[in-house]
Amino acid sequence: MAVRVLMPKGSDTMTEGKVLKWLKQEGDKVSSGDAVVEIETDKVDMEVETTGVGVLRKILVQVGQVVPVGQLLGVIGKPDEDIEALIKSGAVAPAPAAHQADEPKASPASPPPTPTKPVAPPPAAPQPVAVSAPSAPAPQAQGHAETSKAAPAHSTTAKETDRAPWTSPQAGGGRVLASPLARRIAKDKGLDLSEISGSGPGGRIIRQDVDRAMVAIPSAFPSGDGGHSAAPARPAYVPGGPEFQDEPLSSMRKIIATRLTQSLGPVPHFYLTIEVDMRRAMELRQSANNLNPELKLTYNDIILKACAAALRARPDANASFNGESIRTHNRVHIGIAVPVDGGGLITPVIQDCDQKSLEQVSREAKDLVARARSRKLAPNEYTGATFSVSNLGMMGIDQFSAIINPPEGAILAVGAVVEKPVVAEHRIEIGHRCRMTLSCDHRVIDGAIGAKFLQTLQSILENPVYLAF
Repeated sequence: MAVRVLMPKGSDTMTEGKVLKWLKQEGDKVSSGDAVVEIETDKVDMEVETTGVGVLRKILVQVGQVVPVGQLLGVIGKPDEDIEALIKSGAVAPAPAAHQADEPKASPASPPPTPTKPVAPPPAAPQPVAVSAPSAPAPQAQGHAETSKAAPAHSTTAKETDRAPWTSPQAGGGRVLASPLARRIAKDKGLDLSEISGSGPGGRIIRQDVDRAMVAIPSAFPSGDGGHSAAPARPAYVPGGPEFQDEPLSSMRKIIATRLTQSLGPVPHFYLTIEVDMRRAMELRQSANNLNPELKLTYNDIILKACAAALRARPDANASFNGESIRTHNRVHIGIAVPVDGGGLITPVIQDCDQKSLEQVSREAKDLVARARSRKLAPNEYTGATFSVSNLGMMGIDQFSAIINPPEGAILAVGAVVEKPVVAEHRIEIGHRCRMTLSCDHRVIDGAIGAKFLQTLQSILENPVYLAF
Protein backbone atom coordinates (compact mmCIF):
# COMPACT_ATOMS: atom_id res chain seq x y z
CA MET A 1 0.00 0.00 0.00
CA ALA A 2 1.33 3.40 -0.97
CA VAL A 3 2.61 5.64 1.81
CA ARG A 4 2.70 9.44 1.78
CA VAL A 5 5.70 11.37 3.13
CA LEU A 6 4.39 14.58 4.71
CA MET A 7 5.96 17.75 6.07
CA PRO A 8 5.73 17.08 9.83
CA LYS A 9 4.77 19.54 12.54
CA GLY A 10 7.95 19.69 14.59
CA SER A 11 6.73 22.14 17.24
CA ASP A 12 3.69 24.14 18.31
CA THR A 13 5.05 27.22 16.51
CA MET A 14 5.93 25.50 13.26
CA THR A 15 3.73 26.37 10.28
CA GLU A 16 6.10 25.55 7.41
CA GLY A 17 9.36 23.77 6.73
CA LYS A 18 12.11 23.69 4.11
CA VAL A 19 13.39 20.60 2.30
CA LEU A 20 17.17 20.55 2.84
CA LYS A 21 18.14 17.23 1.27
CA TRP A 22 16.53 14.10 -0.11
CA LEU A 23 18.30 11.12 1.47
CA LYS A 24 16.59 8.75 -0.99
CA GLN A 25 16.11 9.34 -4.70
CA GLU A 26 13.26 8.23 -6.95
CA GLY A 27 13.59 4.47 -7.50
CA ASP A 28 15.63 3.85 -4.33
CA LYS A 29 14.50 1.03 -2.06
CA VAL A 30 12.98 2.12 1.26
CA SER A 31 12.62 0.03 4.42
CA SER A 32 10.65 0.79 7.57
CA GLY A 33 12.60 3.25 9.74
CA ASP A 34 14.67 4.66 6.88
CA ALA A 35 15.19 8.42 6.80
CA VAL A 36 14.03 9.65 3.40
CA VAL A 37 14.33 13.45 3.60
CA GLU A 38 16.01 16.07 5.79
CA ILE A 39 14.01 19.21 6.59
CA GLU A 40 14.60 22.53 8.34
CA THR A 41 12.01 23.52 10.97
CA ASP A 42 11.80 26.78 12.88
CA LYS A 43 14.08 25.31 15.56
CA VAL A 44 16.14 22.35 14.32
CA ASP A 45 17.10 20.29 11.30
CA MET A 46 15.50 16.86 11.40
CA GLU A 47 15.25 13.73 9.27
CA VAL A 48 11.84 12.34 8.34
CA GLU A 49 11.62 8.60 8.86
CA THR A 50 9.00 6.32 7.32
CA THR A 51 7.20 3.09 8.11
CA GLY A 52 6.67 2.48 4.40
CA VAL A 53 8.29 -0.39 2.50
CA GLY A 54 8.97 -0.35 -1.22
CA VAL A 55 10.64 2.29 -3.37
CA LEU A 56 10.50 6.06 -3.41
CA ARG A 57 8.14 6.48 -6.34
CA LYS A 58 7.80 10.25 -6.52
CA ILE A 59 9.48 13.37 -5.13
CA LEU A 60 7.00 16.25 -5.17
CA VAL A 61 8.95 18.98 -3.31
CA GLN A 62 12.45 19.87 -4.43
CA VAL A 63 15.44 20.86 -2.29
CA GLY A 64 15.21 24.45 -1.10
CA GLN A 65 11.43 24.70 -1.34
CA VAL A 66 9.45 25.92 1.67
CA VAL A 67 6.03 24.29 2.09
CA PRO A 68 3.34 24.32 4.81
CA VAL A 69 3.01 21.68 7.50
CA GLY A 70 1.06 18.73 6.12
CA GLN A 71 2.23 19.23 2.53
CA LEU A 72 2.80 16.02 0.58
CA LEU A 73 6.55 15.70 -0.01
CA GLY A 74 6.74 12.34 -1.74
CA VAL A 75 5.19 8.90 -2.20
CA ILE A 76 6.53 5.45 -1.32
CA GLY A 77 4.98 2.35 -2.88
CA LYS A 78 5.50 -0.78 -4.93
CA PRO A 79 7.28 -0.33 -8.27
CA ASP A 80 4.14 -1.16 -10.29
CA GLU A 81 1.59 0.50 -7.97
CA ASP A 82 -0.71 3.20 -9.36
CA ILE A 83 -0.10 6.35 -7.29
CA GLU A 84 -1.67 9.01 -9.54
CA ALA A 85 -4.95 9.14 -7.61
CA LEU A 86 -3.04 9.40 -4.33
CA ILE A 87 -0.99 12.34 -5.62
CA LYS A 88 -4.00 14.20 -6.99
CA SER A 89 -6.12 13.69 -3.88
CA GLY A 90 -3.38 14.34 -1.36
CA ALA A 91 -1.41 17.34 -2.58
CA VAL A 92 -1.98 18.99 0.79
CA ALA A 93 -2.76 16.65 3.67
CA PRO A 94 -3.96 17.58 7.18
CA ALA A 95 -1.09 18.65 9.42
CA PRO A 96 0.42 15.51 10.97
CA ALA A 97 0.32 15.32 14.75
CA ALA A 98 3.48 16.25 16.57
CA HIS A 99 3.26 13.26 18.89
CA GLN A 100 2.82 9.53 18.75
CA ALA A 101 -0.81 8.59 18.26
CA ASP A 102 -0.74 5.89 20.93
CA GLU A 103 1.27 7.90 23.43
CA PRO A 104 -0.84 9.18 26.36
CA LYS A 105 -0.69 12.94 26.82
CA ALA A 106 -0.32 14.17 30.38
CA SER A 107 -2.22 17.31 31.23
CA PRO A 108 0.28 19.97 32.36
CA ALA A 109 -2.29 21.35 34.76
CA SER A 110 -3.09 18.00 36.36
CA PRO A 111 0.04 15.94 37.08
CA PRO A 112 -0.30 12.76 39.19
CA PRO A 113 -0.86 13.60 42.85
CA THR A 114 2.36 12.09 44.22
CA PRO A 115 4.03 14.29 46.84
CA THR A 116 7.62 15.31 46.26
CA LYS A 117 10.31 16.71 48.46
CA PRO A 118 10.12 20.54 48.44
CA VAL A 119 13.22 22.69 48.24
CA ALA A 120 13.97 24.44 51.51
CA PRO A 121 13.65 28.20 51.02
CA PRO A 122 16.17 30.74 52.27
CA PRO A 123 15.60 32.85 55.37
CA ALA A 124 12.68 35.29 55.26
CA ALA A 125 11.15 33.43 52.34
CA PRO A 126 7.85 31.60 52.78
CA GLN A 127 7.89 27.82 52.95
CA PRO A 128 7.60 26.25 49.50
CA VAL A 129 4.33 24.57 48.69
CA ALA A 130 4.55 20.81 48.18
CA VAL A 131 3.49 19.96 44.65
CA SER A 132 2.69 16.97 42.56
CA ALA A 133 5.38 14.77 41.10
CA PRO A 134 6.19 15.31 37.45
CA SER A 135 4.14 13.45 34.92
CA ALA A 136 5.69 11.70 31.96
CA PRO A 137 7.49 14.11 29.64
CA ALA A 138 5.66 15.09 26.51
CA PRO A 139 6.48 12.70 23.66
CA GLN A 140 8.93 13.77 21.01
CA ALA A 141 7.73 15.15 17.73
CA GLN A 142 9.00 13.07 14.84
CA GLY A 143 8.89 13.37 11.10
CA HIS A 144 6.73 10.53 9.79
CA ALA A 145 4.95 9.10 6.81
CA GLU A 146 1.19 8.68 6.55
CA THR A 147 -0.58 5.83 4.77
CA SER A 148 -3.06 6.55 2.00
CA LYS A 149 -5.83 5.65 4.45
CA ALA A 150 -4.61 8.46 6.72
CA ALA A 151 -3.87 6.00 9.51
CA PRO A 152 -1.36 7.45 11.97
CA ALA A 153 2.12 6.17 11.38
CA HIS A 154 4.48 5.33 14.21
CA SER A 155 8.03 6.60 14.24
CA THR A 156 10.80 4.14 14.89
CA THR A 157 11.93 6.42 17.72
CA ALA A 158 8.83 6.15 19.91
CA LYS A 159 9.37 7.03 23.56
CA GLU A 160 12.64 8.68 22.60
CA THR A 161 12.33 10.94 25.61
CA ASP A 162 12.64 8.03 28.05
CA ARG A 163 16.04 8.57 29.62
CA ALA A 164 16.47 5.30 31.53
CA PRO A 165 19.98 4.03 30.80
CA TRP A 166 20.40 0.84 28.83
CA THR A 167 23.81 -0.71 28.39
CA SER A 168 24.78 -2.28 25.09
CA PRO A 169 21.30 -3.59 24.13
CA GLN A 170 21.74 -6.90 22.31
CA ALA A 171 19.32 -8.65 20.01
CA GLY A 172 19.41 -12.34 19.25
CA GLY A 173 22.83 -13.47 18.06
CA GLY A 174 24.56 -10.59 19.81
CA ARG A 175 23.45 -7.90 17.33
CA VAL A 176 23.09 -4.45 18.90
CA LEU A 177 19.53 -3.07 18.74
CA ALA A 178 19.55 0.25 16.87
CA SER A 179 17.39 2.12 14.39
CA PRO A 180 18.64 2.25 10.77
CA LEU A 181 19.24 5.98 11.08
CA ALA A 182 21.29 5.54 14.26
CA ARG A 183 23.35 2.82 12.56
CA ARG A 184 24.08 5.02 9.55
CA ILE A 185 25.13 8.03 11.64
CA ALA A 186 27.28 5.87 13.93
CA LYS A 187 28.98 4.32 10.89
CA ASP A 188 29.62 7.74 9.33
CA LYS A 189 31.12 9.04 12.59
CA GLY A 190 33.13 5.90 13.35
CA LEU A 191 31.27 5.14 16.59
CA ASP A 192 30.95 1.67 18.12
CA LEU A 193 27.26 1.01 18.79
CA SER A 194 28.10 -1.53 21.49
CA GLU A 195 29.54 1.31 23.59
CA ILE A 196 26.42 3.51 23.31
CA SER A 197 23.52 3.33 25.76
CA GLY A 198 20.08 3.17 24.14
CA SER A 199 17.02 5.08 25.38
CA GLY A 200 14.50 3.71 22.87
CA PRO A 201 12.00 0.87 23.43
CA GLY A 202 13.72 -2.16 24.91
CA GLY A 203 17.05 -0.34 25.00
CA ARG A 204 17.07 0.33 21.25
CA ILE A 205 19.71 2.89 20.21
CA ILE A 206 18.17 5.87 18.43
CA ARG A 207 19.58 8.96 16.74
CA GLN A 208 19.43 11.02 19.92
CA ASP A 209 21.68 8.49 21.70
CA VAL A 210 24.26 8.68 18.90
CA ASP A 211 24.14 12.49 18.98
CA ARG A 212 24.86 12.43 22.71
CA ALA A 213 27.76 10.06 22.18
CA MET A 214 29.28 12.48 19.66
CA VAL A 215 29.19 15.37 22.14
CA ALA A 216 32.43 15.65 24.11
CA ILE A 217 30.63 17.70 26.71
CA PRO A 218 32.19 21.18 26.69
CA SER A 219 31.54 23.93 29.19
CA ALA A 220 28.07 25.27 28.53
CA PHE A 221 29.20 28.87 28.74
CA PRO A 222 32.95 29.22 28.08
CA SER A 223 34.65 32.55 28.32
CA GLY A 224 35.33 34.81 25.37
CA ASP A 225 32.75 34.53 22.63
CA GLY A 226 30.57 32.04 24.49
CA GLY A 227 31.62 29.15 22.27
CA HIS A 228 30.31 30.65 19.05
CA SER A 229 32.32 30.98 15.90
CA ALA A 230 32.77 34.44 14.45
CA ALA A 231 30.30 35.65 11.84
CA PRO A 232 31.46 34.82 8.30
CA ALA A 233 33.69 37.54 6.89
CA ARG A 234 32.17 39.78 4.23
CA PRO A 235 34.26 40.78 1.22
CA ALA A 236 35.42 44.39 1.20
CA TYR A 237 33.38 46.79 -0.89
CA VAL A 238 34.66 47.18 -4.43
CA PRO A 239 33.77 50.43 -6.27
CA GLY A 240 31.10 49.66 -8.81
CA GLY A 241 30.08 46.48 -7.02
CA PRO A 242 26.87 45.77 -5.08
CA GLU A 243 26.37 47.98 -2.02
CA PHE A 244 24.44 45.37 -0.05
CA GLN A 245 23.20 41.80 -0.08
CA ASP A 246 19.71 40.56 0.83
CA GLU A 247 19.55 37.12 2.41
CA PRO A 248 16.22 35.31 2.79
CA LEU A 249 15.07 34.79 6.37
CA SER A 250 15.74 31.35 7.72
CA SER A 251 12.84 29.44 9.25
CA MET A 252 14.24 30.27 12.70
CA ARG A 253 14.51 33.98 11.94
CA LYS A 254 10.93 34.06 10.63
CA ILE A 255 9.52 32.57 13.81
CA ILE A 256 11.69 34.85 15.98
CA ALA A 257 10.35 37.90 14.14
CA THR A 258 6.78 36.69 14.58
CA ARG A 259 7.06 35.57 18.19
CA LEU A 260 8.89 38.62 19.52
CA THR A 261 6.48 40.98 17.80
CA GLN A 262 3.68 39.07 19.48
CA SER A 263 5.52 39.36 22.80
CA LEU A 264 6.81 42.91 23.16
CA GLY A 265 3.67 44.45 21.64
CA PRO A 266 0.75 42.66 23.34
CA VAL A 267 2.61 41.58 26.51
CA PRO A 268 2.97 44.48 29.00
CA HIS A 269 6.61 44.17 30.09
CA PHE A 270 8.15 45.75 33.15
CA TYR A 271 11.65 45.24 34.53
CA LEU A 272 13.22 44.76 37.94
CA THR A 273 16.99 44.71 38.56
CA ILE A 274 18.91 43.44 41.55
CA GLU A 275 22.64 43.13 42.32
CA VAL A 276 23.76 39.83 43.81
CA ASP A 277 26.89 39.14 45.87
CA MET A 278 28.37 36.11 44.07
CA ARG A 279 31.30 35.53 46.44
CA ARG A 280 29.91 32.35 47.98
CA ALA A 281 28.62 31.10 44.62
CA MET A 282 32.16 31.63 43.30
CA GLU A 283 33.57 29.64 46.22
CA LEU A 284 31.04 26.85 45.57
CA ARG A 285 32.05 26.74 41.90
CA GLN A 286 35.77 26.63 42.70
CA SER A 287 35.36 23.94 45.37
CA ALA A 288 33.15 21.75 43.18
CA ASN A 289 35.55 21.96 40.25
CA ASN A 290 38.55 21.23 42.49
CA LEU A 291 36.82 18.11 43.80
CA ASN A 292 35.57 17.03 40.37
CA PRO A 293 37.46 18.72 37.50
CA GLU A 294 35.35 16.85 34.92
CA LEU A 295 32.18 18.59 36.16
CA LYS A 296 33.25 22.08 35.00
CA LEU A 297 30.52 23.77 37.04
CA THR A 298 29.67 27.25 35.74
CA TYR A 299 27.99 30.28 37.26
CA ASN A 300 25.12 29.67 34.88
CA ASP A 301 24.59 26.15 36.26
CA ILE A 302 24.31 27.58 39.76
CA ILE A 303 21.93 30.34 38.60
CA LEU A 304 19.68 27.84 36.78
CA LYS A 305 19.38 25.68 39.89
CA ALA A 306 18.88 28.75 42.12
CA CYS A 307 16.07 30.01 39.86
CA ALA A 308 14.35 26.63 40.10
CA ALA A 309 14.61 26.71 43.90
CA ALA A 310 13.32 30.30 44.00
CA LEU A 311 10.35 29.41 41.79
CA ARG A 312 9.51 26.52 44.07
CA ALA A 313 9.59 28.92 47.03
CA ARG A 314 7.68 31.61 45.08
CA PRO A 315 5.21 29.64 42.92
CA ASP A 316 3.26 32.77 41.98
CA ALA A 317 6.25 33.74 39.78
CA ASN A 318 6.05 30.39 37.97
CA ALA A 319 2.92 31.38 36.10
CA SER A 320 1.60 32.38 32.68
CA PHE A 321 -1.33 34.33 31.23
CA ASN A 322 -4.02 31.98 29.95
CA GLY A 323 -6.68 34.25 28.46
CA GLU A 324 -9.38 34.30 31.13
CA SER A 325 -7.19 32.81 33.84
CA ILE A 326 -3.67 32.79 35.29
CA ARG A 327 -2.03 29.38 35.11
CA THR A 328 0.31 28.62 38.00
CA HIS A 329 2.58 25.74 37.05
CA ASN A 330 3.18 22.89 39.45
CA ARG A 331 6.34 21.84 37.62
CA VAL A 332 9.44 23.99 37.14
CA HIS A 333 10.84 23.78 33.60
CA ILE A 334 13.75 26.19 33.02
CA GLY A 335 14.59 27.35 29.49
CA ILE A 336 18.17 28.35 28.59
CA ALA A 337 18.47 30.98 25.85
CA VAL A 338 21.19 29.81 23.44
CA PRO A 339 22.29 31.76 20.33
CA VAL A 340 23.15 29.55 17.36
CA ASP A 341 25.65 30.03 14.56
CA GLY A 342 24.24 31.85 11.57
CA GLY A 343 21.88 33.91 13.74
CA GLY A 344 18.84 32.95 15.74
CA LEU A 345 18.05 31.75 19.21
CA ILE A 346 16.81 28.47 20.62
CA THR A 347 15.77 27.73 24.20
CA PRO A 348 16.43 24.15 25.34
CA VAL A 349 14.54 23.22 28.49
CA ILE A 350 15.67 21.49 31.69
CA GLN A 351 12.48 19.79 32.78
CA ASP A 352 11.71 19.57 36.51
CA CYS A 353 14.87 21.53 37.25
CA ASP A 354 13.92 21.93 40.90
CA GLN A 355 13.89 18.14 41.36
CA LYS A 356 17.46 17.66 40.10
CA SER A 357 20.78 18.01 41.87
CA LEU A 358 23.21 20.77 40.93
CA GLU A 359 25.43 18.18 39.25
CA GLN A 360 22.49 16.84 37.21
CA VAL A 361 21.53 20.38 36.16
CA SER A 362 25.12 21.13 35.14
CA ARG A 363 25.51 17.99 33.02
CA GLU A 364 22.08 18.31 31.39
CA ALA A 365 22.62 22.00 30.62
CA LYS A 366 25.93 21.27 28.89
CA ASP A 367 24.40 18.49 26.83
CA LEU A 368 21.37 20.57 25.80
CA VAL A 369 23.43 23.65 24.95
CA ALA A 370 25.91 21.66 22.84
CA ARG A 371 23.13 19.98 20.86
CA ALA A 372 21.19 23.25 20.55
CA ARG A 373 24.19 24.87 18.86
CA SER A 374 24.40 21.98 16.38
CA ARG A 375 20.58 22.06 15.88
CA LYS A 376 20.23 18.48 17.11
CA LEU A 377 17.52 18.94 19.75
CA ALA A 378 14.32 16.91 19.76
CA PRO A 379 11.14 19.03 19.71
CA ASN A 380 10.21 18.14 23.28
CA GLU A 381 13.61 19.46 24.41
CA TYR A 382 12.96 23.08 23.37
CA THR A 383 9.29 23.45 24.29
CA GLY A 384 7.33 23.64 27.53
CA ALA A 385 9.48 26.04 29.59
CA THR A 386 7.67 27.82 32.44
CA PHE A 387 10.52 30.31 33.03
CA SER A 388 13.67 31.20 31.07
CA VAL A 389 17.19 32.45 31.75
CA SER A 390 19.28 34.45 29.28
CA ASN A 391 22.94 34.91 30.25
CA LEU A 392 25.23 37.29 28.34
CA GLY A 393 27.74 37.64 31.15
CA MET A 394 30.31 35.50 29.34
CA MET A 395 30.29 38.15 26.58
CA GLY A 396 31.13 40.97 28.99
CA ILE A 397 27.61 42.41 29.22
CA ASP A 398 27.00 43.91 32.68
CA GLN A 399 23.24 44.36 32.42
CA PHE A 400 20.44 44.01 29.86
CA SER A 401 16.71 43.38 29.54
CA ALA A 402 15.35 40.27 27.84
CA ILE A 403 12.06 39.84 25.96
CA ILE A 404 9.57 37.36 27.41
CA ASN A 405 8.90 34.23 25.35
CA PRO A 406 5.10 33.68 25.53
CA PRO A 407 3.33 32.01 27.19
CA GLU A 408 5.96 32.25 29.94
CA GLY A 409 5.35 34.96 32.50
CA ALA A 410 8.96 36.04 33.05
CA ILE A 411 12.57 35.76 31.91
CA LEU A 412 15.76 36.51 33.85
CA ALA A 413 18.60 38.41 32.13
CA VAL A 414 21.99 37.69 33.75
CA GLY A 415 25.04 39.94 33.39
CA ALA A 416 28.71 39.32 34.06
CA VAL A 417 30.19 38.54 37.47
CA VAL A 418 32.55 41.48 37.98
CA GLU A 419 35.07 42.58 40.57
CA LYS A 420 34.18 45.96 41.99
CA PRO A 421 34.69 47.98 45.20
CA VAL A 422 31.84 47.50 47.65
CA VAL A 423 31.10 48.78 51.14
CA ALA A 424 30.98 46.04 53.77
CA GLU A 425 30.78 46.76 57.50
CA HIS A 426 31.78 50.42 57.03
CA ARG A 427 34.86 49.63 54.94
CA ILE A 428 35.60 49.28 51.26
CA GLU A 429 36.62 45.87 49.92
CA ILE A 430 36.70 44.01 46.60
CA GLY A 431 33.44 42.22 45.88
CA HIS A 432 32.15 39.93 43.14
CA ARG A 433 28.78 41.18 41.98
CA CYS A 434 26.30 40.25 39.28
CA ARG A 435 23.35 42.32 38.06
CA MET A 436 20.19 40.42 37.15
CA THR A 437 17.10 41.89 35.50
CA LEU A 438 13.72 40.18 35.63
CA SER A 439 11.33 40.91 32.74
CA CYS A 440 7.76 40.36 33.93
CA ASP A 441 4.39 40.02 32.20
CA HIS A 442 2.37 42.54 34.23
CA ARG A 443 -0.84 40.60 33.53
CA VAL A 444 0.56 37.76 35.62
CA ILE A 445 3.34 39.11 37.83
CA ASP A 446 3.05 42.48 39.53
CA GLY A 447 5.88 44.45 41.12
CA ALA A 448 5.62 42.86 44.55
CA ILE A 449 5.64 39.28 43.21
CA GLY A 450 8.62 40.01 40.98
CA ALA A 451 10.52 41.76 43.77
CA LYS A 452 9.94 38.92 46.23
CA PHE A 453 11.14 36.39 43.65
CA LEU A 454 14.35 38.37 43.12
CA GLN A 455 14.87 38.70 46.87
CA THR A 456 14.51 34.94 47.25
CA LEU A 457 16.86 34.29 44.33
CA GLN A 458 19.39 36.70 45.83
CA SER A 459 19.22 34.96 49.21
CA ILE A 460 19.80 31.56 47.62
CA LEU A 461 22.76 32.69 45.51
CA GLU A 462 24.33 34.49 48.46
CA ASN A 463 23.79 31.38 50.61
CA PRO A 464 24.13 28.52 48.08
CA VAL A 465 24.13 25.90 50.81
CA TYR A 466 20.34 25.88 50.26
CA LEU A 467 20.92 24.23 46.89
CA ALA A 468 22.02 21.10 48.73
CA PHE A 469 18.55 20.53 50.13
